[in-house]
Amino acid sequence: MCNLKGFNLKGFNLRRVNLSGANLRGADLDGADLVGANLTGTDLRGANLRDADLSNIKYDESTVWPQGFKP
Repeated sequence: MCNLKGFNLKGFNLRRVNLSGANLRGADLDGADLVGANLTGTDLRGANLRDADLSNIKYDESTVWPQGFKP
């Protein structure tokens, strides 16, 4: 499992990256390219997903999204 809690990933190219089970709590993903990324089981509580491109991502019921966020 990858621990990126609180990391600044603003604008990063994370296209098709396997982030399955990663801890991204509080990470700044503003403007990040997550096209096709695997987010199954990823913890995104408190993450900033503003302007992130989430096209064609893979996620499941174990993916934890920021409060109020709907993929």
